Amino acid sequence: MPTIVEGSLSFDFPEGWNVSKFDDWSFVRNQFQSVCGGAKAIDILAVEPNSACVWHIEVKDYRQRTRKKVIGLAEEVAEKVRDSLAALVAARVNAKEDTERAMADAALRCRRLRILLHLEQTAKPSRLFPKAFDPAKVQQRLKQLTKAIDPHPLVRDTREPQGYSWTVR
Repeated sequence: MPTIVEGSLSFDFPEGWNVSKFDDWSFVRNQFQSVCGGAKAIDILAVEPNSACVWHIEVKDYRQRTRKKVIGLAEEVAEKVRDSLAALVAARVNAKEDTERAMADAALRCRRLRILLHLEQTAKPSRLFPKAFDPAKVQQRLKQLTKAIDPHPLVRDTREPQGYSWTVR
């Protein structure tokens, strides 16, 4: 079972999935990151078996720290998805590592593309760690920004039924 660890969260995918920490790719860090004045990347790229769907997964965990960025959360995720799509196209032909080229090719052959923001917030808000985001509002804004890429992006956390093939712990 492939597992990806992002911060304090572990994402366990079923056998047969092709998964990777996309923002750790050598191509992304060493070749693509400085393109056009700076490019961002999503955290996890997950390709379902038989190229049915590719998932762009961004992980935000605000249980222990607060957000300090000026840009809106949905805007940040949308930019990362956009930049990641461009990185995949470039990696397909220019990545130096065969595994990265192959995964980029597999991701670009998929028949469907999905976006998931995994958003963890404190379960018991306090003055020190308030609940900063309404997931429904973030999801609605993300939907507006990415409708040409995924008309139904998701915003989820570990406290609700996940409804997809992998588990998060």
